[in-house]
Formats: sequence, C-alpha cells, structure tokens
Amino acid sequence: MADVFSVMKNTEAIGKKECVAPASSLARDVLKIMQEHKYIGSFEFVDDGKGGKFKVQLLGRINDCNVIRPRFSVGKAEFIKWEKRFLPSHDIGMLIVSTSKGVMDQKAAQQNEVGGKLLGYVY
Repeated sequence: MADVFSVMKNTEAIGKKECVAPASSLARDVLKIMQEHKYIGSFEFVDDGKGGKFKVQLLGRINDCNVIRPRFSVGKAEFIKWEKRFLPSHDIGMLIVSTSKGVMDQKAAQQNEVGGKLLGYVY
C-alpha cells in the first residue's frame, strides 16, 4: 500500500495525469474507495506476467495520501480522535479502514457501526 500511495502522490506532484502502481487485492479495494470519492479517475489492471500493475488516471485532487503504520485498531466510536490526528480538518479527506465487512472509508464504517484497522488516509 505504501508503494501505491507514494507513486500516486509523487506522480500527482509533478503534474502527470496517469501513473502505474503495483497491484494487490487490498490496493484494488482502496483504489475503488478513492474512485468513489473522486480522488482518482478510472483504473485498470495490467498483467505484466509477475504480480500485475494498476494503471491509474489522476484527477489532480490528491494533496496528500499515506499509509498509517502501525495499523492501529480503531473502535466504532473512536474515528474522531484519528481524524484529528491524520486529517487537516473536519470533513476534509478520509481515513481508509479495513473492517470485518471489507475495506471502507470512516464514514461508511461509522454508518455500519463497525471498527477495524486503519490502513491510510487521503485528502
């Protein structure tokens, strides 16, 4: 995940519109969430004979994104504490959480009343 986030952040910083990031099932789930929130455009899997890669269309909306290490456990009522720590302001950006119901952003986790492990943040 750290490679995916760093590739997107660095490519966006130099102003390019497309990047190639390493593929995994967790990366696919995180990219879907970022696409739903319109941080990235479309992405597609490209098989290179090894692990594969994702070709990601960038929209110029990512200011910062990174993984959260270690993957802290977060309860269903603790999201505000972690938002204050990793995001610049309320309602700017999102935390990405791995829950028992799948990978989702913190607002979906609050609505489903589940906690999980913090994977990363985007704003």
